[in-house]
Amino acid sequence: MQGVWVSELLDDVVAAAGLTVFGAAPVGDRALLPASPALPGPDLSDRIEALRSRGLDRVALLATGAPAAAARAIATTLGLSLLTPRQALSAESLTRTALVLAGEPDPEIDAYLRMFGAFLGDELTRHLVVVAAPGSPWAALGAETFLTFAPPHSALSPYSLVAPGLAGADIAALLDQARALLAPPLAAARTHPIGFGSYNAVPSPRQPEAPEFPPGLALGVAIGEAARNGRNKLAVSPDGSGIDGLGEWLEWLFAAVAPHVVPVVLENPSSWGHEGPDVLSVTIGGMLGRNQVRSLTPDLSVNGPLGAQLLAWEQAALVAGALGPGPALVEGAIEVYGETRATTVIGAIDKLMRRVPEGGYVAVAAHLDREADAAAAGVRDALAGRVARAVTFGWGNRPPLPGLGALIQITAATGDDVPVPGRPYTFGRLLAAQAAAEGRGPRLRLHLTDRTTGIDQLLAALGG
Repeated sequence: MQGVWVSELLDDVVAAAGLTVFGAAPVGDRALLPASPALPGPDLSDRIEALRSRGLDRVALLATGAPAAAARAIATTLGLSLLTPRQALSAESLTRTALVLAGEPDPEIDAYLRMFGAFLGDELTRHLVVVAAPGSPWAALGAETFLTFAPPHSALSPYSLVAPGLAGADIAALLDQARALLAPPLAAARTHPIGFGSYNAVPSPRQPEAPEFPPGLALGVAIGEAARNGRNKLAVSPDGSGIDGLGEWLEWLFAAVAPHVVPVVLENPSSWGHEGPDVLSVTIGGMLGRNQVRSLTPDLSVNGPLGAQLLAWEQAALVAGALGPGPALVEGAIEVYGETRATTVIGAIDKLMRRVPEGGYVAVAAHLDREADAAAAGVRDALAGRVARAVTFGWGNRPPLPGLGALIQITAATGDDVPVPGRPYTFGRLLAAQAAAEGRGPRLRLHLTDRTTGIDQLLAALGG
């Protein structure tokens, strides 16, 4: 594997909530760290315990996508059994089986649900436990229902916790492990100023500040910066120390919040696929001693209890998503972001224009200061003189493209960025997120590392 391993960090490691990220990478702006999630309260565990008293000692999971992957990972790690719908249909003890319907409506799951209804008749309601968003068609089935506003990709939501809980998982303990990762550290916890040093998240009323370098932030920055530098394949493997099955869930998690990072699930750290110029290798496991960790050589290694792992990975994926992919090319004061194999700025623009069909148009969205950067408005006229398509221009986000259109975004570096009061991000990060969420279909983002120079360079390239 790649040579980013820093074994000397193992000498004095004190982990946050028992979770340690071993490896070497600079830690970026704390504003990248997302707001702390609203973890379920003790009522979730209480309701699950009450349901277990029904005498349904087998659990079948009727779910797809991220909720299914996370629930299976939790069950596998804890040595519990979750039946698939097909296994439940063939089981002789269907009358003792709880059917957990979780996530978003899906045709395959609906077909299985109808089969269970044919077998159980009026008894279906007694067996059915639904986890859905308010307003979901599944929420009106009249069964025991857990309503949640959590995103389906969150492994620490009822979507993924109810089924393992009914199978015997200690959900309260998992959530306690996650909360410990959010707790403030003891004052002497940090021993390494940069990188994945040591953190301690033991709660302390005397220390109101959160950890300076939370492990989830450090992990996300390492993954995000690697992706920006061409290493966007995340080779994930269990290290054999007890945390199993997270890889499949990570595929869904990163697809939802950081799609430019591609998890590649490996069987173990020695499997084929952990090397290459575009690969960042990561092992995942439980608590490991120093000698055990040193026998492995991944770029990064994440070790700790399951609940802390789930939260740290969710934080890391959000951080990597906030960092975004690296530029496709850099020319002078302009970075070009988007799918292009061009080698120049004007080449990238011309390739995008060739994707606009006859009768289509081009929208230019300048996420700049309309007064200080007023010269950028000249891009519309210069571009219109170059392409045989209608060209529109506006400051900030543009109206949704109705089709047959392409989008060119112009963003720029923020000089004196300031935090938004009461929010875990800065104005610069907010503007970048708004630009990232704008539009669908063919588009390029031209980022000016120097506003005046970049605008002049862009106008000159367009011939304006």
